[in-house]
Amino acid sequence: MIKQENIRNFSIIAHIDHGKSTLADRLIQECNAVTKREISSQMMDTMDIEKERGITIKAQSVRLNYTKDGQEYILNLIDTPGHVDFSYEVSKSLASSEGALLVVDASQGIEAQTIANVYIAVDNDLELLPVINKIDLPAADPKKVKEEIENTIGLDCDDALEVSAKSGIGIKDLLDKIIDVIPPPTGDETAPLKALMYDSWFDNYLGALALIRVQEGTITKGQEILLMGVNKKHQVLNLMYPHPLKHTDTKEVKTGEIGIVILGVKEIGELQVGDTITDFKNPTKKHIEGFEPAKSFVFAGLYPIETDRFEDLREALDKLKLNDSSISYEPETSVALGFGFRAGFLGLLHMDVIKERLEREFGIELIATAPTVIYKVEQNDGTMIEIQNPSDLPPVNKIERILEPYVSATVITPKEFVGNIITLMNNKRGMQTKMDYLTPERVLMEYEIPMNEIIMDFYDKLKSISKGYASFDYDPLDYREGKLVQLDVRVAGEVVDALSIIVPDSKAFFKGRDLVKQMKEIVPRQLFEVAIQASIGSKIIARETVKSMGKNVTAKCYGGDITRKRKLLEKQKAGKKRMKSIGKVQLPQEAFLAILKVD
Repeated sequence: MIKQENIRNFSIIAHIDHGKSTLADRLIQECNAVTKREISSQMMDTMDIEKERGITIKAQSVRLNYTKDGQEYILNLIDTPGHVDFSYEVSKSLASSEGALLVVDASQGIEAQTIANVYIAVDNDLELLPVINKIDLPAADPKKVKEEIENTIGLDCDDALEVSAKSGIGIKDLLDKIIDVIPPPTGDETAPLKALMYDSWFDNYLGALALIRVQEGTITKGQEILLMGVNKKHQVLNLMYPHPLKHTDTKEVKTGEIGIVILGVKEIGELQVGDTITDFKNPTKKHIEGFEPAKSFVFAGLYPIETDRFEDLREALDKLKLNDSSISYEPETSVALGFGFRAGFLGLLHMDVIKERLEREFGIELIATAPTVIYKVEQNDGTMIEIQNPSDLPPVNKIERILEPYVSATVITPKEFVGNIITLMNNKRGMQTKMDYLTPERVLMEYEIPMNEIIMDFYDKLKSISKGYASFDYDPLDYREGKLVQLDVRVAGEVVDALSIIVPDSKAFFKGRDLVKQMKEIVPRQLFEVAIQASIGSKIIARETVKSMGKNVTAKCYGGDITRKRKLLEKQKAGKKRMKSIGKVQLPQEAFLAILKVD
């Protein structure tokens, strides 16, 4: 039986592509948690999409056994994502840890998301252990990176460990340091059960599973427990310790430990991440505080291509929400696309990943509308309403003003790209608030920028103009008044509600013109002429025309009077007029992605 003082709970935090997953692999290997035959790359990344893209999307936990100086220790390791969109996963993991490894690439140095993750760790009062990774790279400069960490974050790096997760250099020293530096969990084993549910997911065979961190007391198999948030009683059917390949059954999970609970929950909504689990007969007096639910920043419509699969999409979203509690969704209807859901995401990559997971894991083909943010609209009568869908915007004559969300954006870049980034930020209506040289070669820039400007193609453009070297992170600020208008797209005279967007008044004409040009290339030719128009209210600001398909109706005339040919042409002309008045245009899926390509 392992004593509580021999338990260590820690997370790995870093910017994307700084070697978190590889380091986790080496720690698992060093602790002999898997055999040589079972070892593979990115062991903690269990989804195909994670391995394909080389990014961590879901935080994963593993229980490791390690012996130091003749004593056995339990190491509960949580590998966290590095992309800005998945910072919610990081906050969940850090709420369940006593310490964190701050991994920094020895060749790249401090990046924007590194700083953001440090702030989350500091807020959770964690012990931070700096680790300089990839020291065997030709461009590695550990001494310079240590100075950068000290100057930027203020973390003492005299004893920072230098490792190479790929080759295994320094891994044993790191494990020893984790035991020496990171404190053991606190909590009274004799107190009533109090456990934090910090993750959950759906298993086809076992049903809904909950990943918990026991703060006080002990949870045992067969125990009757209470979910305090929803006030529901359940019996613990089974308990397991997490492992990337095969979870290990156990009869109890004690104070300071991390485990998986199987409750046989029938209603998926009963398991809410951040909820407190306690004993039903002897409950704790106070639930665990400080764990905040995720706030959606980006919203888009998700519609099944096969309209009869709406209920399948609802069920798929319910199951996916159990695995990723940061999604929010509610039903909505579109004239163009039928029944679907208005879904909220943490960012554009998060939206892309969720759409792909729905298509892969549940076999539902989807159309996603252009992403947007929440706007606040003050009406003439003084009422304030929130708008997620541009088509819900009130008529212009009822609007007093529109407020849009702003974010504080941090960009870290090599100095040669500063000019390009300033130009990009100015084009996106950004206002510079800070510019510091971290080193003679690297610059930190801070901007206040409308969130609507960064949710489309901003990240791709930033990476393009900086040759991939610039890093980016953002935090929400406040709402500010903006001169905004609703830009509609009309196809054959009808407004396509799913293509409506809210844009700055100064950019409306250019956006409208570029959008109808994109649409002209995408909309298939019909037997009649199709007008594609961009409009603000009833005012048309741009137009393109998709020419009709030509059909040679006179091909069968191989001679005779010219009036015979003219009669056929006149008949065709009259027929096209009639088609134009009653014809319906089928828009391909690419049409709804055209907005993403318009700058």
